[in-house]
Amino acid sequence: MAPAPRPRTLRKDTLPTTFKSYKPQVFSETARASTLAPNIRSISWSPTGNAIAQCTSVNIRVWNSERPDVKASTEMKDGTRNTAHTSGVEKVAFNPRMEGVLASTGLDGMVKVWDIRLPGGATGIVGGGPMGKAGVTPRGGEYKVGDQGLFLTWHPAGTQLLVGRRDDVVTALDVRKLDTTFIEANADKFDLAPEDRTPVKDKGSYNMMAFSNSGREVFATTAEGPVKILDYPTMKPLYTLSAHTSSTYAVSHSPIGNYVAVGASDSLVSLWDTSSWMCARVLSNHTSAVRDVSFSFDGTYLVAGCGADRDGDKGLSIWHADMGEVVHTIETVNPVTWVSWHPLRYAIAYGGDPGGLKVVGAYKD
Repeated sequence: MAPAPRPRTLRKDTLPTTFKSYKPQVFSETARASTLAPNIRSISWSPTGNAIAQCTSVNIRVWNSERPDVKASTEMKDGTRNTAHTSGVEKVAFNPRMEGVLASTGLDGMVKVWDIRLPGGATGIVGGGPMGKAGVTPRGGEYKVGDQGLFLTWHPAGTQLLVGRRDDVVTALDVRKLDTTFIEANADKFDLAPEDRTPVKDKGSYNMMAFSNSGREVFATTAEGPVKILDYPTMKPLYTLSAHTSSTYAVSHSPIGNYVAVGASDSLVSLWDTSSWMCARVLSNHTSAVRDVSFSFDGTYLVAGCGADRDGDKGLSIWHADMGEVVHTIETVNPVTWVSWHPLRYAIAYGGDPGGLKVVGAYKD
C-alpha cells in the first residue's frame, strides 16, 4: 500500500485543537478494560504508519493501526514456541524501507528479523546464514550476538542493523535480499552477515545508538553524559557533544536534519544545531529521567518519554522545536516512558498508561 501524503505543517496555535479533537485509542491485548499498565519496552511504526509494533516481556505484537482489535493483530512467535524470544525483548524496530520487515533483540542475546505479513511473523523464512559462521544459528532469521541485546537501529537505507550488547560490543548485520524465495511461503529470504562495529572508547558504556539521516554517522549516548558522533562504518570518533553531566539515554536526528535531540537522566532534553554543533536550547519541563525522544515527521514538534519513575511526569508534553516551548500537553494517567510520532501524520503512540499501547491524534484517513 502506498503511503498517505503528508499533511501540511500545523502551526503551533492550531496543533492543540487538532489533538483535542481526538481521544486516545487503546490497543489492548485483553478483551476487558484493565487498570494495569503493561510494561511496554519499545514501540515502532512501520514506514507507512499502517502497523505498530510493541514488545512486552518475551512477546511482540504488531497492530493494524486503524483496527485496535487484538483479533486484527499479529503476535510474533518463534516456531513452536508461543513467544518471540526466550528472555525479555528490549527493542523492536521496523525496517525504514520495507513495510513488512521488523527486527527485534532481547536479553536472550538474539537478533531476529520477522516478516509481519505471515502468520506469527514466520521468522523461519527470513534469514539463515551459512553454517559455521560465528553467531549464525541453524534457524533462519536470527543471529546470536552473544551477551544480552540492549539496542538496535536500522541504517536509513534499510540494508543494515546496528545491534548493541550490554557489555558494549556492537555488531552490524548486513540484511541482504536474495533472489530466491521459499516456495511454500512465497516470501523473501534474507541473510544476516555480521561485522564487528565496536567503537574504541576510553571509558564508560553506551546506552543507545542511532544513525544520522544520511547513514554516514552514528550518534551514541553514554553513561557518562557526552554523546559521541562516530563515522560509519569505521566507527571512528568525529565529534563529542558535551550534552549532559549524567547518563544520556535517548538520541534522535530530526527528519529535516536541523537538530539532534538528546534525552538524559538529569530530566533534560538538549537540542543541538547541526550546522554549528552548538546547543540551541534545553527543554526542562520534565521531572524525571528522559528515556525516549521522538520528532514529528516534519521536524517541527518533539515529544519525550520520561515515566520510569513513579514520581515522573503525568502528561505528554509536545514541544515546538524552534521555539523551545510546550504547545500542548496530552493528559495521561501515568508517566509515559516510550513515545513515537507517526511517520506521516500528527499522531503519537505511547506506552505507560493503563490498558495498553495508546495512540492519539489524526492518524486515520
